[in-house]
Amino acid sequence: MKLFTMTSALALAFAGVFGAAGAAQAQSRDQIRIVGSSTVYPFTTAAAEQFGKGGQFKTPVVESTGTGGGLKLFCAGVGAGHPDAANASRAIKKSEFDDCQKNGVTEIVELKVGFDGIVIANSKKGPDFKVTRQQLFLALAKEVPGPDGKPVANPYKTWSDIDPSLPAEKIEVLGPPPTSGTRDAFLELVMEKGAEKVASLAALKKADAKAFDRSWKTIREDGAYIDAGENDNLIVQKLEANPKAVGIFGYSFLEENGSQIKGATVEGQAPTFEAIADGTYKVSRPLYVYFKKQHVGVIPGLKEFIAEYASDKAMGEEGYLTEKGLVPLPKEMAATAEDAAKKLATIGAPAS
Repeated sequence: MKLFTMTSALALAFAGVFGAAGAAQAQSRDQIRIVGSSTVYPFTTAAAEQFGKGGQFKTPVVESTGTGGGLKLFCAGVGAGHPDAANASRAIKKSEFDDCQKNGVTEIVELKVGFDGIVIANSKKGPDFKVTRQQLFLALAKEVPGPDGKPVANPYKTWSDIDPSLPAEKIEVLGPPPTSGTRDAFLELVMEKGAEKVASLAALKKADAKAFDRSWKTIREDGAYIDAGENDNLIVQKLEANPKAVGIFGYSFLEENGSQIKGATVEGQAPTFEAIADGTYKVSRPLYVYFKKQHVGVIPGLKEFIAEYASDKAMGEEGYLTEKGLVPLPKEMAATAEDAAKKLATIGAPAS
């Protein structure tokens, strides 16, 4: 009995060391698994399909779970039971990086894939929208400044309530959930910038930064904003069914569905490939894929897939991902990203 106990303890200790190392003698998975952003999903899926056509390795499995949900799964641990990579429509947060470290995911390779615009779009059968970020903030914030400058529950029911130049239609916006990187980016690129254009909130930012942050981070919950989940294709279908509604999603979905939907101009600029690439369309952000270096050499083909994704033929100016709506990185930035991917360079903790 004593010998059995000691043997069991040794076996468990060995298994623990092995698990911490993130490898196993016998491979328990022979297919790359990727989770994360719905925005990055079509690009990673295209890269996975191209990789699978090579015939040397199986086509990676790609799941759309949202950026936050994907990074939570990615950072949960090392080993065949955990994903090898996470798509992200924003950079990894310090809190997520710290979770990774705590759970043994200590070597993370970051690949900046390209750029994407966040589009405010509606059915081609609906009205044209020409909006500013200030107007979008006023449409979607839970509280807005009242006549005396103090916050009140958002009173705006129609777009024309905000500005007579906007459509006299009910405010009904289908957008991403809190777990989505697109939601995070929309808050920072639209809601925060829009709030800064409101005089009383600009003053609040100087007087009480935390109160100012609450003002743009809190979306209304009275039905004007509808959490439409992580499936951006479903949002497109809902817009087609309801021409009076407006949707928020990545530019690639506008590119894919241009025969059904149209993008709003934001501060005078339409969401085009060229405008996102040169920065004149202000609602744009970089896209990322994070890879688990500790799975390289354990999960077959992971190193080769990283090289495929980072290659010029995939994410270059003439690469096959541009056909899916990806706005490529400038040449210098792309060369740096490709070099870092080839070397499997790992990142340190982000500032925030």
